[in-house]
Amino acid sequence: MVNVVIDGQRLEAEEGWTLLDAATYYGIFIPTLCYRDGLSAYSACRLCVVEVKRGSRSKLVASCSCPVEEGMDVKTKSERVMKARRMIIELMLATTPNSRTLQCLASEYGVKQVRFASEDRSCLLCGLCVRMCDEQMQGGAIAFAKRGVEREVSMPFHKTPEACRECGACLYICPVCELPCKGPMQPGELCNACLDELRLDAFPSGD
Repeated sequence: MVNVVIDGQRLEAEEGWTLLDAATYYGIFIPTLCYRDGLSAYSACRLCVVEVKRGSRSKLVASCSCPVEEGMDVKTKSERVMKARRMIIELMLATTPNSRTLQCLASEYGVKQVRFASEDRSCLLCGLCVRMCDEQMQGGAIAFAKRGVEREVSMPFHKTPEACRECGACLYICPVCELPCKGPMQPGELCNACLDELRLDAFPSGD
């Protein structure tokens, strides 16, 4: 067993666990986007970032791929962590502004503006579809192609291969290929409409 401290709680974790595994086991919530149970960790979105302290120094790490180590002191909601998550959400919204998942995250984390030019690529490059097709469906029909800013998810030669069974698993797991945000603002704008729903859930009528 490995002894760690997460948000002030002294906990025991199994060797080989990640910080996300340990936090989830003890009911400590860490947001994720590119991570799913049953799929390999990819650490693409960095939304699961946490702060790990070692003596007087600390660093931000992706909890989905960072293994637990003896004596770790982990903060999942420090100001540094929350600031990083807000920046990550803002950057992802600039890439896929109409994602309902991201619009909801923006409301939850208080992101009220996107300071970057919108590209609307309709893809976060989170790799969920690629890993789902390869690891769960044993299809391997899609993969990443090209590099850098031209990186994309593609089929070989942009044609449906025989390996594709058209099962729809890639669409099911995609955080962008979902019903778009139905907020009151124009498509691509940050509406924060979900924030009102969150407030209503927190303070139901009659209380």
